[in-house]
Formats: sequence, structure tokens, C-alpha cells
Amino acid sequence: MAERRIVIITAGLGVPSSSRMLADQLGAAAHDALEESGAGAAVTTYELREYAVDIANAMVAGYAPPKLEAMLNEVIDADALIAVTPVFTASVSGLFKSFFDVLDKDALDGKPVLIGATGGSSRHSMVLDFAMRPLFAYLRARVAPTAVYAAPEDWGAGAAGAAGLDQRVRQAGAELAGLLRGGTGLQQEAAPAAPGRTAVHGSMESLPFEELLAQTQRR
Repeated sequence: MAERRIVIITAGLGVPSSSRMLADQLGAAAHDALEESGAGAAVTTYELREYAVDIANAMVAGYAPPKLEAMLNEVIDADALIAVTPVFTASVSGLFKSFFDVLDKDALDGKPVLIGATGGSSRHSMVLDFAMRPLFAYLRARVAPTAVYAAPEDWGAGAAGAAGLDQRVRQAGAELAGLLRGGTGLQQEAAPAAPGRTAVHGSMESLPFEELLAQTQRR
């Protein structure tokens, strides 16, 4: 089976960045899942903070500087994309959104995408379903069923926290590999989440809007 090219986009601003840490884990999980199925995988990571000025210039001028254009072409040519953002002001970071604003709207049409996010509280995990999924649905990407959110306790809770995050990461990586093999992405190591729900931090789930509304009306 031909080698698959996976591009990772991470919008973390710090060095080191928790978003980069999560992105690396997701990339490794997808890489390992593909290799287990007999397919090779090449993974390339781009940190958007290194392109921040070029992204801003592209939004104002209407065209991308050469460095940014080269990276955009890598995203377009990739077989799959992994996109990870920190949560700022209850949504994706401005840098993350601006990158996809300058990317051609047809660039991700049909492309398998795995999404992830990091934040200061597990309460922000809903950004996966209420900001990221709509964005990639608009771009007509094929988003893996499992999205991964990592809160501070996932990094600092010892073996228990790391094990929970690792399980979610491996499941998401396996789903992306399934999409790359031409499947539905539902080949999973663990039982799938309930329809319309996303595997997130710990045992929490991000519920569909209509279910959240129904719960509110019952109170």
C-alpha cells in the first residue's frame, strides 16, 4: 500500500505548547495505526505561530507570501490533516481560524481530518462540536468521529490521566487511518461514542445542541 502523507497544523503559541504535545501524540497514533495495517505514513508538522505575520498579510493583501504558500500547498496535497488549536475566549484561536480563512475553501473537500483542542478547563471541550466541526463541515472535510480534547489534568494527573488521554488519542488515530484506507473511520479499539457525541476529556461528553436544549427546558 502506498505511503500516506499526513500534515499536522497546530496553533499553539508557547514553547513548549500543549497543543503541539497533543498534535504530536495524534500524529504518532495515526502513523502507528497505518503501519499496523501495512501502509507507510509520512507525518509533517507546521506550527502556525511561525506563519502568523504571513497569515495576517495574506488576509489583508489577498495573496499568500511564498513561505505560507508553500505550506498551504502541503496541506492541499496531503492525504490527511490533523488540526489542533488551543481554546481562547471559548472558541478556536484567532490564528487557527485565520489560517483556514486564507486556505482555499475547496482545499479540504473530501479530505480526512482529525481535530483536537487544548484548554485550561475541561468545560471548554464543547469547542470541538460547536466551533471546529462546523468549520470543517463547511470546508466539506471528512472529520474522524472521535475528536480529542486535553485539559491540564490530562498532563498532570499521573498515570491515570495519561492513560485516559492515550486511549482517546489511539482511538482517534485508528479512525483517521480507517478514513485513509477508504473506510468510514469507525474501526475503533473501544466502543464508539453514542451517535452525535464526541469522545472528549475523561468521561465527559460534548452533547448535541438539541439535547442540551432539552435538558435546559427540563430544569
